[in-house]
Amino acid sequence: MDFLDKLGKKASQTYEKTSKLAKEAKLKMAINDKKSQIEEVYEEIGKKVYEHHISDKSIDIDIEAILEEYCIKIDELCDRIEDERKELLTLKDRKQCPNCFFEIDLDFKYCPNCGAQQEEIIENQEKIDNNNSNGENSEL
Repeated sequence: MDFLDKLGKKASQTYEKTSKLAKEAKLKMAINDKKSQIEEVYEEIGKKVYEHHISDKSIDIDIEAILEEYCIKIDELCDRIEDERKELLTLKDRKQCPNCFFEIDLDFKYCPNCGAQQEEIIENQEKIDNNNSNGENSEL
């Protein structure tokens, strides 16, 4: 039975790793797709501005409204990329240095890139506090 338990555990671990890798790959593809969409919007902005230039019109309110729509679209795509990037970091058990934005391990106290001190993860302390407030005592 011990062999079967070990085999089942290994299979479960392999499935979890494979699932995690698949999620990471999907997030990376989604991020790259949004980056491509942003490039397309940049191209459209350039086309609109040039079309206005050719028509001998000055940049008026119409083109400003169109450009504003494109800029809002880019902002929305950037926000979604940021959300996906954060999700990707979570999947990889990593965080980003708030000083230089370098990707680092969760347990690093200092950034290996810039040396900035990192905020300690308070989640464990919050769990302890919540358990103690619920009447649970971890010192039993």
